[in-house]
Amino acid sequence: MSYSIKETYLTIQGEGAHTGKVAIFCRFTGCNLWSGLEKDRANAECRFCDTDFIGVDGLGGGKFNSPEKLTNHLLSFWQGKEKPFVVFTGGEPLLQLDENLVKILKKENIEIAIETNGTLLPPRDIDWICVSPKAGTEIKLKSGNELKIVYPQDGLDPGNYLNLDFNIFSLQPMYDTDYEINLQETMKYCRTHPEWHLSLQVHKYLNIP
Repeated sequence: MSYSIKETYLTIQGEGAHTGKVAIFCRFTGCNLWSGLEKDRANAECRFCDTDFIGVDGLGGGKFNSPEKLTNHLLSFWQGKEKPFVVFTGGEPLLQLDENLVKILKKENIEIAIETNGTLLPPRDIDWICVSPKAGTEIKLKSGNELKIVYPQDGLDPGNYLNLDFNIFSLQPMYDTDYEINLQETMKYCRTHPEWHLSLQVHKYLNIP
């Protein structure tokens, strides 16, 4: 299998339970909830995505025709001596992240994290699974490490997800033109439902990718 990567970069994780952790971000091309084209947004299953996941022309992007070549590409970004930490995102990473790639990554002692919409099932041996449900979609991935909801979403009640098997439940204000209102609503919800952790997109405040 070949892998299409929009961008790869070394950064500091800016949201969720791993906020502050140095990570290699690998953004796969493509998503199963939206084409990425503005003309399709109104009819997409996910309408609020602000990420460009079309093509392979981003910083550190490209096509890789083997899991070994992609793994070597990822390792070229790591500057520390400790175990590399790679976050696979998208788009939807589980459209491409397969058992062969996971096997090679683990062989190189890489810690694997994914950020997924939860509509697809992952291969085994992923170290950290973060699911971000989208309103109106069927969640197939019902267990993992963190469930992180972008809030508010029409037709999505966070309370309906508390029965799923996750260690951490995070609520993150939607980053759009109503961000300040969304932030206040998210904090209000967390105060009255303390099982939820507030997740902020710190990288946007720091102006880093």
